[in-house]
Amino acid sequence: MKVADAQLQVRTMYLGGLVGQLVSAGVWIGSAAFASQHSMQAGIIAMVVGGFFIFPLTQLVLKLAGRPAALPPDNPLKELAVEVAIIAPLMLPLAGAAALYRIEWFFPAMMIAVGAHYLPFSFLYGMRHFIVLGVALMAPGLLVAIYAPHLSIAAAWYAAIALIAAAFAGYAALRRELAASTPAR
Repeated sequence: MKVADAQLQVRTMYLGGLVGQLVSAGVWIGSAAFASQHSMQAGIIAMVVGGFFIFPLTQLVLKLAGRPAALPPDNPLKELAVEVAIIAPLMLPLAGAAALYRIEWFFPAMMIAVGAHYLPFSFLYGMRHFIVLGVALMAPGLLVAIYAPHLSIAAAWYAAIALIAAAFAGYAALRRELAASTPAR
């Protein structure tokens, strides 16, 4: 299988990233809401607990929608898909360490970690918008951490919005691609 065909299979199966990014956005929304309404600690707990369920929830939603939830064994990008999916949860201890030093750094650290996690999705899906999403999370995360830690919770809300926007942008790009490749009747 050619890389371009494998990437098309990934794009098609995961709907251009729609489901995974919406699930991730849901975790960010829940976390930001807990932090806004209760405390930063509650928001951090929501992010940590929710973060471990993003991949399984994405698979569940795909299955409930009647779609396959795993790439076929012949897809050469199958292992890369699993590896990029687990990068963000494995970065939680790093964000936790930042929060131990300064609690307001948790959300910016997670934005940087999640943004970096999305960069290899560009190759996995063959879609450059994942680079834009990665930068749109990493740059503000870094800026908030350095210059405006008091905006940490606002940054979490921003991350949720960025993920939702990227989810629908990726899905729209996939639909355009599939429509352009379908012969007219």
